[in-house]
Amino acid sequence: MPDAWNDLLARWRTGAAERERGRDLPFAAVAELREQRFGALRLPRTIGGADASLVDVLTRIVELAEVDSNLAHIWRGHIAFVEQLRWDGWHTDAAARWLPRLAAGEVMGNAFSERAETAELTTRLVDTGQDGLRVTGTKHYTTGSLYADWVHVAAIAPSGERVALAVRTDSPGVSIIDDWDGFGQPLTASGTTILDAVAVDPADVFPVTPEDEDRHRYLRGVYQLSLLAVVAGIARRAVADTVDFVRPRRRTFGHAGETRPIDDPLVHLVVGEISATASAARRIVLGVAADLETAASVRDAELLTRAELDVYRAQHTVTESVLTATSRLFEVGGASATSRSRGLDRHWRNVRTIASHNPVLQRVAAVGRFELDGTRPAWAAPGAATRVAASVPAT
Repeated sequence: MPDAWNDLLARWRTGAAERERGRDLPFAAVAELREQRFGALRLPRTIGGADASLVDVLTRIVELAEVDSNLAHIWRGHIAFVEQLRWDGWHTDAAARWLPRLAAGEVMGNAFSERAETAELTTRLVDTGQDGLRVTGTKHYTTGSLYADWVHVAAIAPSGERVALAVRTDSPGVSIIDDWDGFGQPLTASGTTILDAVAVDPADVFPVTPEDEDRHRYLRGVYQLSLLAVVAGIARRAVADTVDFVRPRRRTFGHAGETRPIDDPLVHLVVGEISATASAARRIVLGVAADLETAASVRDAELLTRAELDVYRAQHTVTESVLTATSRLFEVGGASATSRSRGLDRHWRNVRTIASHNPVLQRVAAVGRFELDGTRPAWAAPGAATRVAASVPAT
């Protein structure tokens, strides 16, 4: 696979900026990744997976994001779905049902979020009796679903409890619309998914266990690290694109004659800063991922808490440093660096868009509170009661 992987990276690296400008969705690239069984990396070898580590997968995401950040971001929901199955165990009925699908190259998209004044879900799963289970609702920010075979949906069951379920994207009643209008990550198809009385197999309904906080800590970490791996890949591409921009230039702003920017100490400084940021971002993301994976392997609540806090710390450090670097890169070339055809601005726009998924300030505040009074991060609004005993001695 390495040769095929590197060949894919080399080919799809070319034209990334042009694809973004033309909103040229990378269906062909996703198809190639399916053929390479990218989505099966974490599955057992016995069914055709690679039994790769989480670090291995996120390393590939960094590499893919360096080529095209949209292409890497598309896989976030799929990665998290596989990790959910791994946490629950390969021996479960759900795993027995889903492993053959995933091993065959099928891809899972995501449809959890809704636009509403509150966080209350309006998507409903109903039992119609003769026609079985049906799900109806409208989801937004459904990253990757346009490229996927399945979509993972959050809904309210007839019992009133929250559940997750999966439906095929080609099922009658499923409409996926590429109406994402954010200024970054335009090719992730993070648009709208409409579910109109879509049939649901009872075997593809997953209960949500709010009391299993360890599981949620792990999956929250996976979701966030998937985004940070994309950010780290963008930083690496920013270095390469900045170098490619500087090397052929023959004059520096404000100097007569041939004064090559490649000889300018200030340009050296800026490129060095961006390079240092990219290296640190990658190492932070993969290091935290290794700690999270270790904590999950031993199911240790304290280690999982520490790892989740480190994910939040990384979210601050990686995001803020890469945002700074992708803004500062314009210091190497004057007004010409802002050329639309070069697309250097896309790096900042894409990082800023990714950073807005889970606001950094909320996560940093959660770390600060833990440092002050030992309150562990929990999925709750500021001031709201958490669903688990929150306080532990501060360390």
